[in-house]
Amino acid sequence: MSLIGRYAPWIGAAVALIALPHVFSSGASLTMMSLMGFAIIFALSYNMLLGQTGMLSFGHAVYYGLGGFITAHALNVIGAGKLPVPLPLLPLVGGLAGLSFAILFGWVSTKRAGTVFAMISLGVGELVAACSLILRGFFGGEGGISTNRTATLQLFGYNFGPQIQVYYLIAAWCLVCAAAMYAFTRTPIGRMCNAVRDNPERAEYVGYSTQMVRYIAFCVSGLFAGVAGGLAAIHYEIVTASVVGAAPSGFVLLMTYIGGVAYFIGPIIGAVLMTALQISLSDYTGAWQLYVGLMFIVVVMYAPGGLAGLLLMHRPLARAGTLTRLLPSYGLAAVPALMVFAGAVLLIETSYHLLVQASEGPNIHALWISYDATSPAAWAGIVALLAIGFVAFRRTWPIVSNEWNEATLETRRRLGQ
Repeated sequence: MSLIGRYAPWIGAAVALIALPHVFSSGASLTMMSLMGFAIIFALSYNMLLGQTGMLSFGHAVYYGLGGFITAHALNVIGAGKLPVPLPLLPLVGGLAGLSFAILFGWVSTKRAGTVFAMISLGVGELVAACSLILRGFFGGEGGISTNRTATLQLFGYNFGPQIQVYYLIAAWCLVCAAAMYAFTRTPIGRMCNAVRDNPERAEYVGYSTQMVRYIAFCVSGLFAGVAGGLAAIHYEIVTASVVGAAPSGFVLLMTYIGGVAYFIGPIIGAVLMTALQISLSDYTGAWQLYVGLMFIVVVMYAPGGLAGLLLMHRPLARAGTLTRLLPSYGLAAVPALMVFAGAVLLIETSYHLLVQASEGPNIHALWISYDATSPAAWAGIVALLAIGFVAFRRTWPIVSNEWNEATLETRRRLGQ
């Protein structure tokens, strides 16, 4: 691969990050893209454990949250005029904090692998979450730690008060951290992480310490999780005890797995999608977490490679020019699939309205239609929509499968495989 081809994706990503605020210029869009920025770093750091080294962690938010708290305290010290440090360097403080705590907790956690490691990570997470309610001087109690990002030393006249300046700061760190984590996967230690994930016995047999490999990966992951937490502290200007709880650890697992743990781009896709859903769906329905959970179940059952796996499995077909022959069968399957989706949404929203929002009356508005949630006719229509759509969708599976096999054979012939 030529030098230009090797760096073209990163150049394209940099251009896209620069151009996005000119396409989506509203305040809400800038905020959402900023959230996506440090969510990408957080998800990629988690995938260094799960996807690269095979370590399922239930407490990764510890290093994200502690990095955020240390950054917030550093911001307050700088704001008091005690340290002349510009704001763009403060995510390094969060990264060093995440690395420090990963060195401390990781030495114990990585002595075991598999289920035992997962349970230890869960225990560490619960331990830190409990300490957040006890050590009020550090964690700030229920109110958390507030700060002011504009009180730091100005760099080139920028005080990072406007959201556009904060976006570009987060975007720059996102690109740098993503490139650094990708470079780590190409190093010998990154390859050994894959070896420990796939066959730890063989890695031990050829002379490598699997515990040390896991420990190094754990520390590097904590470093980048701390950077993400520092950027979150700068963006929100407040850090609360909730960031070290179980919810952020579970959410980063959802982001990473839905995107695809087997591919470097997977956590990026998952972070972008889940952040958009978290912000957008919550404006339309109170049951948005149920939709996220159902999406996770569907991905685990039918697309274990994640969304990235579904997309990248079409890459050889696109290269050979055979992808177009799948479009008619995909279009045929899309109609009943949309029926099932619409029926599921109506079922969830109707049930949620009756169980949670019954005080608002029986009338409900969902999917651009209004109806009585207690009407037997409405329930019959929802069940019929689900049943007819599912049966029709099942009948399209053999058609899609046959077209996929034919397109795959044609691709192999064209590519000479």
